[in-house]
Amino acid sequence: MTSVPTYGQSLPLVLHTRPAIDLSPEQFYEFCLINREWRIERTAEGDLRIMAPAGGGTGSRNAIITSMLTTWALQDRTGVAFGSSTGFTLPNGATRSPDAAWVQRARLERCWWRRAARPHTFTMDSQRAVR
Repeated sequence: MTSVPTYGQSLPLVLHTRPAIDLSPEQFYEFCLINREWRIERTAEGDLRIMAPAGGGTGSRNAIITSMLTTWALQDRTGVAFGSSTGFTLPNGATRSPDAAWVQRARLERCWWRRAARPHTFTMDSQRAVR
């Protein structure tokens, strides 16, 4: 019998999928849609990382970070801020959802509006951790 991890257990849960299953970007998107209650990321190796929703303290801190980044982006006007539910495809093929992100407007104009409803549409050049 399979058990579902609870908040007190070790997360993320990692599912190794290759070589048995090699999800295309569209299949990964569909998988995320039918499992909306989980935060799901994919590694460059194709492993799926399934995480429980953030707790209250983390959620509050993330909201502050996203709010500050959005305020700055609106004033600066050279890019757009995104929250933690936005997926980004990294150069190594991994799909991650950072706590907050900012993308230059010029990069968005090249690719965003065609697929704005779908997550995982941007390729980030780099990522920085904010502590």
